Amino acid sequence: MYGATQRRVSFADFDWWLVGAAVVLAVFGIAMIYSATRGVVDPVLQNRWLAQVLFLGLGLAALFAGALIDYRLLRLLGIPSFLIFVLVLVLVELNGVEQNGATRWLQVGNTVVQPTEAGKFLLIVIMAWYLNRFFTERKPLAALILGLALLAGPLYLVYRQPDLGMIVTMLFIIGAMILMSGITWLQALTLGGAAVAGLPFVYRSLQDYMLRRLSMFIAPGARDNVDAAFNVRQALISVGNGGWFGRGWLDGSQSQLYFLRVRHTDFIFSVVAEEFGFVGSVALLGLLGFVLWRLAIAMDRAEDEFGRLLVGGVGALILFQVFINVGMNLRVVPVTGMTLPLISSGGSSLISTLFALGLTQSVNLRRTRAGYG
Repeated sequence: MYGATQRRVSFADFDWWLVGAAVVLAVFGIAMIYSATRGVVDPVLQNRWLAQVLFLGLGLAALFAGALIDYRLLRLLGIPSFLIFVLVLVLVELNGVEQNGATRWLQVGNTVVQPTEAGKFLLIVIMAWYLNRFFTERKPLAALILGLALLAGPLYLVYRQPDLGMIVTMLFIIGAMILMSGITWLQALTLGGAAVAGLPFVYRSLQDYMLRRLSMFIAPGARDNVDAAFNVRQALISVGNGGWFGRGWLDGSQSQLYFLRVRHTDFIFSVVAEEFGFVGSVALLGLLGFVLWRLAIAMDRAEDEFGRLLVGGVGALILFQVFINVGMNLRVVPVTGMTLPLISSGGSSLISTLFALGLTQSVNLRRTRAGYG
């Protein structure tokens, strides 16, 4: 007769559309990295696209590994994830590698890695566990305040690196997941009011380079901001040069003549816009939107609150990164050093993003099924 529910793993629920879209985006990103770094003198930059091919292979392995992990076991890793998150940030603080005036990396063998890239996903696990464990049912405001207080320490260490883009990203993840957990209007107004009241103190604590970026965004034509705003102007020129259909792959003038700086990471969207035009840019954003849509479906189908928050956190992260990266290329938001997910050069970002997508597959694969007994 019809019996109790059983849990099983069924690859019939594996979202191949999501994986396919992610692979297409990553391969397109490799092509754009090649275009952005072709002909440069620095041999490391010349080989960035080859390194990205390797990172894609590792990332796909990480994706399937994440899918095979039972996401429910991650509920046991809430406290360990928090401790690892803090430990890694302390290691960066004590023994980090400095590049361009910032200390955000750790030396691992012959390469450097940015731990906060993986830290974003540890934060998602931490938040999903904490909200599911202490907030979802009774929704006590005290639980939210305590959780935010516990996160203040590691967030401060990220701020000290300094990494404005990362700290804003992590704050967005925290805020978005709190909203997904079903916060009440009164709680939202209370936390929102506290955040607004704290803005003057935050502004006074901003470091010089953060203030310069805000000044550059507000008044790019000011005498002190002319040189700093150079790359933003070049990005806008690149976007304008693309027209409707673009100049063609490898034929963008601003990138190929090296007017556009950091074009393989932060400003890779401008390279896409110049070489593939408005139509190509919209197609790229449409494919990223498709990834978010598949994550929304997985979130809606998740059978428990922990899985729903886990998928929602990954979706919120990708959405925010896309918005900020494209926005700073179009001078809609200040420059924050944000990469475009699955497209920009960077092994830590690509592998950790694919692993996170694998965890969303784990939620897809483990649903309650009715069985016979």
